[in-house]
Amino acid sequence: MSNAPDPQAAPAVDENQLIAERRDKLAHIRQACAGGAGVAFPNDFKPADRAQTLADTFGAHSKEALEPMNQRASVAGRMMLKRVMGKASFATLQDGSLGSAGGRIQIYVNNDSVGEALHQAFKHWDLGDIVAAEGVLFKTRTGELTIHADHVRLLTKSLRPLPDKFHGVADQEIKYRQRYVDLITDDAARTRFAARSKAVSGMRQFMVNHGFMEVETPMLHPIPGGANAKPFTTHHNALDQEMFLRIAPELYLKRLLVGGFERVFEINRSFRNEGVSVRHNPEFTMMEFYAAYWNYQDLMDFTEALIRDAAQQAVGTLQLTYGGKDVDLSAPFARMTIREAIDTHTDAGAHADDAAWLTQALAKLGLGADKTAGKSLAGLQVMYFEELVEEKLWQPTFICEHPVEISPLARASDERPDVTERFELYITGREFGNGFSELNDAEDQAARFHAQVAAKDSGDDEAMFFDHDFVRALEYGMPPAGGCGVGIDRLMMLLTDSASIRDVILFPALRHQG
Repeated sequence: MSNAPDPQAAPAVDENQLIAERRDKLAHIRQACAGGAGVAFPNDFKPADRAQTLADTFGAHSKEALEPMNQRASVAGRMMLKRVMGKASFATLQDGSLGSAGGRIQIYVNNDSVGEALHQAFKHWDLGDIVAAEGVLFKTRTGELTIHADHVRLLTKSLRPLPDKFHGVADQEIKYRQRYVDLITDDAARTRFAARSKAVSGMRQFMVNHGFMEVETPMLHPIPGGANAKPFTTHHNALDQEMFLRIAPELYLKRLLVGGFERVFEINRSFRNEGVSVRHNPEFTMMEFYAAYWNYQDLMDFTEALIRDAAQQAVGTLQLTYGGKDVDLSAPFARMTIREAIDTHTDAGAHADDAAWLTQALAKLGLGADKTAGKSLAGLQVMYFEELVEEKLWQPTFICEHPVEISPLARASDERPDVTERFELYITGREFGNGFSELNDAEDQAARFHAQVAAKDSGDDEAMFFDHDFVRALEYGMPPAGGCGVGIDRLMMLLTDSASIRDVILFPALRHQG
């Protein structure tokens, strides 16, 4: 079998050579500008139209109906395609509009309309250049809406060529590292992030419509709190003290309940110094909200409505598909305790109430005594649930009654003091939200913090610190309340059928390249 090159194959293109050629073109443009022919990167053109608006307004018109209208259009965008045919050229410009047209519109340039000199210059403009065009709309023989340009202008010279192919596993890291290229070349990426923007805006409006006030709390904390997680640390030079990036805004938001604001929310960036995976990014977005005189049952009702509204705002439907399987957000979300979930999804039966049996079962799953030692029955049930049940919760399900030992900020159940009035929302086998009736007993909270400190002293680096100021706030009296956090990144994975959290974060965490 011969390894000789195929004589018919296109010659390999040296990207550095292409960049050099483009820089040479820019040098000529600068030289011409120095002679009084304008500026190399003008900033005085203001497009009057958007490609998608033109498509929506005139796309259905026939060639015969459009011609007598003499409808002028003015657009600007990145040149994505170009066909040069002697005295005439076609090009496709892409602007920031979204929709069925993909933000693209065709322009037609010829010697008669723009003059031979400008047309000749246009022929040497490159794909990726940002171009302005003005002219009259018409339909080509194939029915494509087109601007017959009587004026074209180079606004930005692109120095790097766009990739010919931009898909496949081999290019995934490039898509994340060079998101700007991903957005230029992939309509689906632009649509996905537009959906995220709609969802976040919709959630914000939903909260305001229900009487919540948006607030901002610190991102630099003297004590990390509000979640069991390992924080990022930094140093504040002016204060000469160690500080921590926020792992959750919870304790500050509850201070505001003490202060008299009865419904507050924050769409926040939080940071956890933990692993990176398809579900985890160390910097992430969530929304936390707190309402006085609510309990965890009220929170579940509200969270269910919130998720539905976000889906409707982002993608316009409650019937979703994720990974090829249906997800129905329109049906009432299931509600069950951890114990009921074990009964529903495993054959453990009465054994699930036997600590010794659970310890043995967990050992068989690879969780030895170093993981299970000292756990209560409720704690062992949580571990068993996480190993065997969690991934089976495909349709929206609230899982309730988490043990006190892993819920240091939640109110204990009056009927079962070993568990809390807490829920986690699962969809597609993943956690999307966490909420509970808030612990407002200052003495109980202090005791819980002491237990967390003991756990930290025993080697648990995710256990909480003792927050004396928060306990002091509770001593002034916090009304009974409920609070919940919803992970926006994971929610967007669901709403846009994205397999990785990196697909819904514009600039995900990656190892630095020099």
